Amino acid sequence: MILTLSCPDQRGIVSRVSTFLFERGCNILDAQQFDDEETGVFFMRVVFDAEGADPKALRDEFAVLAGHLSMTWTLRDPADKYRVMILASKSDHCLADLLYRWRIEELPMELSAVVSNHPRDIYPHVDLDGLPFHHLPVTKATKLEQEAELWRLVQETKTDIVVLARYMQVLSDGLAAKLEGRCINIHHSFLPGFKGAKPYHQAHERGVKVIGASAHYVTADLDEGPIIEQDVERISHRDTPEDLVRKGRDIERRVLARALRWRLEDRVLLNGKKTVVFTD
Repeated sequence: MILTLSCPDQRGIVSRVSTFLFERGCNILDAQQFDDEETGVFFMRVVFDAEGADPKALRDEFAVLAGHLSMTWTLRDPADKYRVMILASKSDHCLADLLYRWRIEELPMELSAVVSNHPRDIYPHVDLDGLPFHHLPVTKATKLEQEAELWRLVQETKTDIVVLARYMQVLSDGLAAKLEGRCINIHHSFLPGFKGAKPYHQAHERGVKVIGASAHYVTADLDEGPIIEQDVERISHRDTPEDLVRKGRDIERRVLARALRWRLEDRVLLNGKKTVVFTD
């Protein structure tokens, strides 16, 4: 079982949680905690063996303790995998990478759907056989209608997490609010950075020495959501814009995959405009 929690910091939280688990015959396998002294909020992630314990009774009893300590918490059996929907546009490198990692069981998830604003045949190099694929073309006239259809799909497929794998459509404020804390985007630069069209060309013109990518939660503020993971790569004056695009694709793939895996393993906790990430 995986327990995550956050609450106002106070003495004895670790002791009370570990005592609770011990008294119910649970064995702690891994525990990480962080006290944010700036906000006064305490964060914790505990992995434990609950063999023989009744999961429902465990949740009901922990809810009492959580209430006393004003906790925000989750308790999940990792065998109950999150259902993930992947959204993509023309660029398919992140989509292909996530599907490969899912197929080799590197990403512990159930794929609820693949959604694109382009038809399926735009992905000749991506293995989509047997996968639920939905084409939702978006124009200015149909944007709200297609977002309503997308939200219907999220609900119908019981999707837990939505991943924007280079999905080049800006979600409306309304949809972003509905997906708060459960929609991950990959941004093709090291935020904050060059925004708008052709970011790698802008970076090249400015002679930057490092390029990067950022995975973050989607919010109504464009590209301003809590950051989950980032990575960079050094470049030189010899690199062309095409070299930057090629290297950027590699960074985007690994950053998005790491961010999603950490979310699937309940390692990412929201901390206001930031995140606490208990990496492995």
